[in-house]
Amino acid sequence: QVQLVESGGGLVQPGGSLRLSCAASGSISSIYFMGWYRQAPGKQRERVATINIGGGTNYEDSVKGRLTISSNGDKNTWDLQMNNLKPEDTAVYYCNAVKIGNRNYWGQGTPVTVSS
Repeated sequence: QVQLVESGGGLVQPGGSLRLSCAASGSISSIYFMGWYRQAPGKQRERVATINIGGGTNYEDSVKGRLTISSNGDKNTWDLQMNNLKPEDTAVYYCNAVKIGNRNYWGQGTPVTVSS
């Protein structure tokens, strides 16, 4: 089992920044893929950014150049730096981990609200 806990969400004005962190514990040795997803009210959950154990990253088109995913390399922490936030970034953000065998684990989510 893997437990994921997000932190860092909150209220920010348009153009502002937030940094989300995900702390993983438990059986983390076989994690090979980590990411951040979000779900806005009335919408489906969507992938925001991912990073693999080799450091390769991938981003949803609307966040490229504004959001950056990073990992400490030990599979127990990965962050999402969010700059130049827009109202459409408002959502609950979830961290995700994938273990060998494609088993997915999710955090409880942290809300991000971008509003003036």
